[in-house]
Amino acid sequence: MNNSLRRIPGRVTALILAIGISVSFLSPLMSREVAAVVDQPVLTLPTLDEVNCAAYCVYDKTADQIIMSKTPHNRVYPASMTKIMTAQLALDYLDTDAYLTVSQNALDNVTSDSTLMYVTLGEELKVSELLYGLMLPSGNDAANVLAEGVIDAMLDNYPAGGEAVGPDGVNSQYLVDTLGVTEQEIRDSYKLSAFAELMNLRANNIGCTGTHFVNAHGLHSDEHYTTASDLTKIMASACQNPDFCTVISSPTHIFAATNAHPNDAWSIVTNSNKILSDPWLCATTPEGEDTHITAFIGGKTGTTSIAGTGMTTYSVNENGHELFISVCGIPSEEYSNQTIYVASVVAYGNLTCWNNDPTSVLPGTTGDYRRSNSTTAELPMYDPLIVPGDTIDVDYMPEGYTPPQATEPSEAADPSTEETEATVGAVTSDNGNEDRDNDKDEDKEDEIDTNTLKGKFLSTSVGKFVHKKPFISGVAVGLMILIIVIVAILIVRSVNNNKKRRRKARPYNGNVNL
Repeated sequence: MNNSLRRIPGRVTALILAIGISVSFLSPLMSREVAAVVDQPVLTLPTLDEVNCAAYCVYDKTADQIIMSKTPHNRVYPASMTKIMTAQLALDYLDTDAYLTVSQNALDNVTSDSTLMYVTLGEELKVSELLYGLMLPSGNDAANVLAEGVIDAMLDNYPAGGEAVGPDGVNSQYLVDTLGVTEQEIRDSYKLSAFAELMNLRANNIGCTGTHFVNAHGLHSDEHYTTASDLTKIMASACQNPDFCTVISSPTHIFAATNAHPNDAWSIVTNSNKILSDPWLCATTPEGEDTHITAFIGGKTGTTSIAGTGMTTYSVNENGHELFISVCGIPSEEYSNQTIYVASVVAYGNLTCWNNDPTSVLPGTTGDYRRSNSTTAELPMYDPLIVPGDTIDVDYMPEGYTPPQATEPSEAADPSTEETEATVGAVTSDNGNEDRDNDKDEDKEDEIDTNTLKGKFLSTSVGKFVHKKPFISGVAVGLMILIIVIVAILIVRSVNNNKKRRRKARPYNGNVNL
């Protein structure tokens, strides 16, 4: 070993080794981002031929035609997709802020195996709350409460013999004639039957030719049936109401307190439509083709042992067309495939719509904004959840995007308003401020240069780490500086000690003790 190395104290050597270890540990942190990705396995939807169902129908409302189908006019049982009709009638006849009271009759006319909102006798609830209870957890009890409320409103607002008519062009006389009973008898004993007749009248008014309803919720009856084609028409009619779209597009809902449930959040429900949580499933076909679906608004599921399971949905294509798609009669042994079967039909339906009119009107697709259940390769290009305080790099926005510019004040605008004066003051200047403006321009140029250097630094791996992990970066730099200082002090002390030892050393006299 070299003599100079022998003179280095052991503790200094240890510190040098510590520096090496620290640098080897910290260097990877400073040179790359530390991120954990829990990857989603690649998912493949079934092809259209592999979708096992009794019927499906893709109705392009914009073009007013069925563009893809399988036995769309065959009779099927709608199960809880019935509630699409119940909801639209409730929205047309009732004020969403009005309160309805749960009756014994409403509770008695559901079976023990029903899906429920879990309302109780005498409970007073807003119509809006009942609509969420109807459509998200698919409450049969909520369906009956709303149905009775609609008939009460019909009898009160559009009495028999009067001139006023309701949204379906009739008054209570229609129900009296159809049921063959008096208004009072309807109020006392036939509200749910009367509501079914109102459902059938609405179905006929919107062009349904193969539909007959006998209840508000969809529990099985041989006389309660529809077709996939009619369901798309019923959905298209309901979605004209923005409140309906709000409800079906809600993944969850928290119920407010009532007289029977004194605390808010007495129930928190989730939407039975699982595509709503992961609409990117419809973004590509099994063959990998972009379907050009821009938005999956929502839908309503329906399941009974006899009807099987299915869903009727509302989506919008990149070409601006509105699509209403119904899938019916997925057999009971394949209930677990409901989501992927419906997603497959929605995907192929949107691709067909795009191929019929390949004109881009709406930007982006559902696949562009996927945030969960993604493979690494499918992570979104942009993060749509920009919050106040975030800065947006130029490269962040889509190619061709132009940020909105401040509009010039109109010559026709009234200059007397404070808003107009403020706008004019912001875009005008006088000659006396030219020097000050020049100074500002110079400052701005300096700022741009600084920002450019900063941007170059942040574009490096070290810069990215420092930007995202400022605390860890600060601690790491502090430790390294501390180690360097300590090592420097110890080296200086070591050198001084060696000098002192050399001054005190005795001369060698040649004697060696063996």
